[in-house]
Amino acid sequence: MAQVAGGAGALKKTVALVGMMGAGKTAVGKALAARLGVPFLDSDAEIEKAADRTIAEIFTEHGEAFFRSRETEVIGRLLENHRAILSTGGGAFLSQTNREMIAEKGVAVWLKADLDLLWNRVKHKSTRPLLRTENPYETLKELVAAREPLYAQAGIVVEAEPKLSIEGMADKVVEALRARGGILEEDQ
Repeated sequence: MAQVAGGAGALKKTVALVGMMGAGKTAVGKALAARLGVPFLDSDAEIEKAADRTIAEIFTEHGEAFFRSRETEVIGRLLENHRAILSTGGGAFLSQTNREMIAEKGVAVWLKADLDLLWNRVKHKSTRPLLRTENPYETLKELVAAREPLYAQAGIVVEAEPKLSIEGMADKVVEALRARGGILEEDQ
């Protein structure tokens, strides 16, 4: 994977990766940031650091509404202070406020993965509070159906391919950013 001419100025605006849990936002985001030579930020990690709690603990102790409020605060701060690759939590883009902030200060890239791929990636993880249900597959299926119309509002959509490596997905995102124009500093 060739590195794009990078450094802090490689991006004209922050690229916010959005999509379902298991879509690859963190893994692809890290590879993309390395390729572009820009910082990688993870809104969930920033929330956990600020709260000194895991996302699951925050959900348990304070509920989803409290978490979503903190998430909006953190995303706003990260968009204000950095030009970077930003991995957002799966529910972050559901908030109109978050969608508007991302559109104003950056660009949203939806990493779109089908239900089977998502399920294969999340079924053995205990860190997903929304999947702690009687039938986690059905819950995931319902979340995908409910969220996809909102994710579709992202400025750029990149389809995940099950056989594609993390680096290959990062390549697809770079190509989508180039095609869109006005995001990478190399775009004139």
